[in-house]
Amino acid sequence: MSSSSNGPAGRLAGKTAVITGTASGQGRAAAVLFAREGARVVGCDINPEGAAETVEMVTRAGGEMVSLHPCDLTDPGQAAAVVQLAISTFGGFEVLYNNAGMARMAAIGEMTWKDFSFTIDHEVNLIFHLVSAAWSHLIGRGGASIINTGSVSGSRVYKVLPGLAHSAAKGAVLSMTRQMAMEGGPHNLRANTLSPGLVEVPATSEAMKAAWFREPMLAKLMLPRWGQPEDVAAAAVFLASDESSWITGIDLKVDGGTTAW
Repeated sequence: MSSSSNGPAGRLAGKTAVITGTASGQGRAAAVLFAREGARVVGCDINPEGAAETVEMVTRAGGEMVSLHPCDLTDPGQAAAVVQLAISTFGGFEVLYNNAGMARMAAIGEMTWKDFSFTIDHEVNLIFHLVSAAWSHLIGRGGASIINTGSVSGSRVYKVLPGLAHSAAKGAVLSMTRQMAMEGGPHNLRANTLSPGLVEVPATSEAMKAAWFREPMLAKLMLPRWGQPEDVAAAAVFLASDESSWITGIDLKVDGGTTAW
């Protein structure tokens, strides 16, 4: 792959990264960019077709990537299998990027317990399963990085987004990550969250076609465009790299200025 401007070897040279949800959107963008920056990538996704396409994209460009798919990270056994794939293929890993997640939206009076529980399972529990499976390995690496995907919804609400479950889940992710940073610190294991704002991904693209949703969401931005998956992937590269070696316990908002006013 082409080298980065920060050096011929790339900013992530010598590192192996586990990235979840690599079939599309932010996960795919991260897999491509991490590999371009020199990392070996281990991906996974519940969507086998999209996950296989991402592996092909990375390898065709000269990167190294393997993937476990289909993979349901709400199953602790499958989460552990991703960790084992990274260890058996590359001898271990230094970066865990918990990107995967799914949420169900409904107004409070219409939100069912099934949909609320689904969201918690697919945005909180899957992170617990993977971090639990990877923890002992990561604290033994002598320097590692956990990146958890939060959201602007973890600290703000949108009038047009009925996000009770999603907000609860992402608030939990922010809190969990601070605890990971505290317990991981003595082992030089860093933990941070990335909180995207309005990003054009498969989960949002349909809603963004509707003026009732798009216009108030865009009105919250300081910058004159919504986000792209590559915007979030670039921030993840920074948190994965040694450039952020003294940064832990933070929530890095990638939101076009949404939360600044």
